[in-house]
Amino acid sequence: MGKNDMDITKDQYVEEKPRVLKSAPKHRKISLIQEAFEIRHRRRKLIERLLFTCFRGAAVLNGLALAVIVFFMLKNGISAVTWEFLTDVPRDAMTRGGILPCIVGTILLGLGAIIIALPVGVASAIYLSEYAKQGPVLRAIRLGINNLAGVPSVIFGLFGLAFFVTWLKMGVSLAAGCLTLAAMSLPVIIGSTEEALKSVPDTYREASLGLGATKWQTICRVVLPASLPGILTGAILGLSRAAGETAPIMFTAAVFYTPDLPESIFDEIMALPYHIYVLATAGTHIEETRHLQYGTALVLIALVLGMNMVAILWRSRLRRKLK
Repeated sequence: MGKNDMDITKDQYVEEKPRVLKSAPKHRKISLIQEAFEIRHRRRKLIERLLFTCFRGAAVLNGLALAVIVFFMLKNGISAVTWEFLTDVPRDAMTRGGILPCIVGTILLGLGAIIIALPVGVASAIYLSEYAKQGPVLRAIRLGINNLAGVPSVIFGLFGLAFFVTWLKMGVSLAAGCLTLAAMSLPVIIGSTEEALKSVPDTYREASLGLGATKWQTICRVVLPASLPGILTGAILGLSRAAGETAPIMFTAAVFYTPDLPESIFDEIMALPYHIYVLATAGTHIEETRHLQYGTALVLIALVLGMNMVAILWRSRLRRKLK
């Protein structure tokens, strides 16, 4: 071993490691290996800090964007939100009055969609996760579900118009809108429920089966309760999307104006997203109703946030019980 090999620097060592290790004595090999580990550890820590800095920057940027949007909506719309605005019907070509039919219609659409989509989505996820045999057919089904989750909402609206409104003769109604929104929310609920079921350890299933329970009893009494927080997460995402969508309901459920609250599932309704669209683009007094547009958008945000908060609090309560 030459003197030059013993005086090699740490950076040179990384490049010349095989030759140095082959010719160096045992104690020098150990020293060089330790130095190499330290160099790699410092590099990994540096990369880790850079990545965490990027992640924190992205989170701060998103938080700032959300804060700016909420501040902008509050500044322009808070003056329009009064008790009369929340409890009255639109008047004078929708330039005065309130948005009560829109609030009621949005709540009914969101709850109706999630009541239809949640049991169907959970049942589908249970079959795919617990009963279906792995193979190309199952992979094709999962690929189709994932692709459906990315389909634009206007496509679901056209599907609802062709299938529920025209072919099933439901007409433009609350029922057609709920079914269309449920079809749109299904891929999200199926995907999140399946992931929640997979996250339950197999030891839970094996312990239940070992005690003599059937597979169905194991799913109902062990797997589903353990995965319920994850299932509720999917329901929250589906509910948020259903309550805030405009394109599907403008073809299937919502109308330009109706002062009456729905008395049947086959009645037409007003909805907050479509009402904002009408005031901002198709109204006869667009500038005059600008503050009402901001106020309606603010109410929509608060409504979606409120429904999500109820579901989040329920999920947190379930998690505490499971612990």
